[in-house]
Amino acid sequence: MELHNRVIIVTGGASGIGAALCQRFAAEGARAVVVADREGRGAAEIAGEIGGLAVTTDVAVEGDVRALVDEVVQRFGVIDLFCSNAGVALGAGFGEAGGPFASEDDWRRSFDVHVMAQVYAARAVLPGMLARGFGYLLTTASAAGLLTDLGSQAYSVTKHAAVAFAEWLAIHYRDRGIVVSCLCPQGVRTPMLMGAAAAGAGGHLTPGMISPEEVAQAVVAGLRREEFLILPHPEVREFFQRKALDYDRWLSGMRRLRDRVYPQEAKAADRRP
Repeated sequence: MELHNRVIIVTGGASGIGAALCQRFAAEGARAVVVADREGRGAAEIAGEIGGLAVTTDVAVEGDVRALVDEVVQRFGVIDLFCSNAGVALGAGFGEAGGPFASEDDWRRSFDVHVMAQVYAARAVLPGMLARGFGYLLTTASAAGLLTDLGSQAYSVTKHAAVAFAEWLAIHYRDRGIVVSCLCPQGVRTPMLMGAAAAGAGGHLTPGMISPEEVAQAVVAGLRREEFLILPHPEVREFFQRKALDYDRWLSGMRRLRDRVYPQEAKAADRRP
């Protein structure tokens, strides 16, 4: 997959990884980069920088996603690459020791943005891609979707689901010309992670953080290779392999990490009979 002369949509394109993807795709010579985001002003700023098109879109609303796809097809004729990149970090991660469980609203919003948004995108773009015999879907999941996230139940579970849906698409549509990649970075210097770290979650990811531009570089390389898993942090592959080889040992290691990151959890465990 070469990006030159391609028509590309990036959701969550107003900041963080999404903005870096838009900028990099434009630099690679894409014919059109569509910056889709709930924050219309931010989308317009990025689109203005790169000569792209901004479309205000809430990916959790299927009508918005369909309207986005319809507008792009009407303007440019095709969609070559759809990047489902929008994400949210909501909800507490643990129970009595660390605070309340994620709320119903946090669960629902996380599921809508991380899972149903992928479903809506696939429903909207696959018919046209299948008719052409070519198309590319990129899902921004997270290392949390392969491993787990200590800071948020809702984030971790729904990112696992995002990976699973991407797998399903890859199995069923690759032989019909549809390529699927799943981007699973660990710590990235984005407003989402920095905000979480400031609130006391995700701090264990900051020492190994990379920039959104480094993620975009890994994405371009991964798209060229048409590989399913795009891992900007190479250590994630090793952690994933360890998990598969000995799940119980991996869980024990994650509990030790939890005790370092959230010592209040370790204290709670000491008090249990």
